[in-house]
Amino acid sequence: MAGNDLGSLLGGLLGGSGGQGGSGGARGGDILGALLGALMGGSGGSQAGGSNPLGGLMDMLTRSGLADQAQSWIGTGDNRSVSGAQIAEALPDEALRKAAAQAGVSPEEAADQIAQALPTAVDKLSPQGQLPSGSLEEIIRAQNL
Repeated sequence: MAGNDLGSLLGGLLGGSGGQGGSGGARGGDILGALLGALMGGSGGSQAGGSNPLGGLMDMLTRSGLADQAQSWIGTGDNRSVSGAQIAEALPDEALRKAAAQAGVSPEEAADQIAQALPTAVDKLSPQGQLPSGSLEEIIRAQNL
């Protein structure tokens, strides 16, 4: 399934090249892959930006009052944190439930994991201070994983 491939790519991105942090990166990548897969395949692929759901996800966060945090992840300065509760509020319930089910965790735990992993993932996917275009898989592969 594409979500699993996406989770592996995101896990590699989050885990970096260092050994010990790899399992945390893989777990964060799995939940983000599951979320982005749910957003792409959810009740309307355009809901999350078509083939690049990252842009759609960032739009959702912006519309939910998290514009400052989301922009900090894209920009070149420090990344502002978000809470699991803020993520749960910003995401469609169905997408969060699907991502949680695929990852084998509760929706609350999924929101917490997404809140932990998303700032780093977006930061690494936007090294020039702006979201790149193209499919999410192309963007991740361009990071030379």
